[in-house]
Order: sequence, then C-alpha cells, then structure tokens
Amino acid sequence: MEQLRAKKGFIIDMDGVIYHGNRLLPGAKEFVEWLYQEKKEFLFLTNSSRYTPKELQKKLEWMGLDVDQSHFYTSALATAAFISTQTPEATAYAVGEHGLQNALYDAGITVNEIHPDYVIIGEADNYCYDHIVKATKFVNDGARLIGTNYDLTGPVEGGIVPACRALMAPIELATGKQAYYVGKPNALMMRTGLRILGVHSEDAAIIGDRMDTDIVAGYRIRFGYGVGTVRGNSTGDDRGISV
Repeated sequence: MEQLRAKKGFIIDMDGVIYHGNRLLPGAKEFVEWLYQEKKEFLFLTNSSRYTPKELQKKLEWMGLDVDQSHFYTSALATAAFISTQTPEATAYAVGEHGLQNALYDAGITVNEIHPDYVIIGEADNYCYDHIVKATKFVNDGARLIGTNYDLTGPVEGGIVPACRALMAPIELATGKQAYYVGKPNALMMRTGLRILGVHSEDAAIIGDRMDTDIVAGYRIRFGYGVGTVRGNSTGDDRGISV
C-alpha cells in the first residue's frame, strides 16, 4: 500500500471500479477525496464509447462525486484521435452511441455511407443486421475495420451484456478481416492517458477490474509494447503493430 500511495498518477477504470451500473461502489468516494487531498494526478479512463466526458462527469455528480470533466478519457476519444492521425479528413461508417459519434465529429471525421475509409464499431443499443450488412460491404470494398475497445462483455446491474468485440465478431467472420481495437489493452490508449497526466509509467498506477483489458494494458505499458500504423485488413500481418 505504501508503494501505491507513493504513485504520482492514477489511471482508473470506471464501471466495476468506481460504480456498478448506477450504484457507487463502497470506498469510491473516499478514494477520490484522497486523490484530491494528496494532489495526485488522475484520469478516469473507460473502454466504453457510449458517453461523452461531460455525461460521465454528470453521472458521477449524480452519485455524489464532484470531478472536473478534464479527468475523463474514453475509447471513443482515443479512436477518433487515432483515426485523425492515421488519415486526416477521414470518412467513416460508424456504429455506436453519441459518445462515439460526437468524438468523431469533433475530430473532423465525417460520415460516409457510400465508400468510407473506415468502418468503426462501438457499443450500440440499436445494433442490427443492417449494420452488419453495410459494414461487411464497406470492409470488402477496402474500408479499414476499427473497434473502439476489446471488451467482449460489459457489466450491468442485471448481469452482463455483449460489448464491442461481440458486436464486431459477425463482421470479422463475414469478411475474414481482423479489426484493430483502439481501447484497452492497446498500449496506445494507455500512453495517451499517461501523456494527459504528465507522469512516467513508473510513477503511475492502473486501477481496474478486468484481467483481459486493465491488467494486460498495464503489463504492455510496463514492458514497452509499441503501437504502429494500421495498413490493411488482411488478418493482421500487415497491420503495422510493433511489439
């Protein structure tokens, strides 16, 4: 615990760590108060692409936590930033909620349902067969396939629900192409988080509840996994990921 208290920065998952559904978890309020009291740098970094940082701020406010909007970073923001650096003025066919749509718009990525540069899949309440058909066509026509995060399922108060990777699966199977996933455990999102905090990885702690995303992401940062350029969709060999 003394090693943890000595850290200068904290990257913190949200659902399952700070809250579960719409219920604040025990100790979360005291932990956030400690972060402020000790003047720690911290960032709530979530794989969910559903909500904007402002909406996440309001959700915590409703639960009794007063946290500035600057302390939130989502996989939707990471995806939009990644694509805008790969392809300036890119076009995309995007399946997702307003958190994703707003992030793409703010990054200058425009909607294209004729011949998009990218097909982007995030969590979507209205996900349907028509999305799979369109996405499959666009990927087969050359669009690059991007997932906002690698979560297969997500927690809700009533149990679990399919998440991004589950929604991506039929498109990958139908096209024979493997998506590039931007969110955790991709080191790209974690490094962005560290840059926002302004701390080195050795001086930061990652607090999460999932082995396949949070813990793996921390391992990749600790041991120097790199991130390259997505060059194609040929099942992975030419996706430009350096490790």
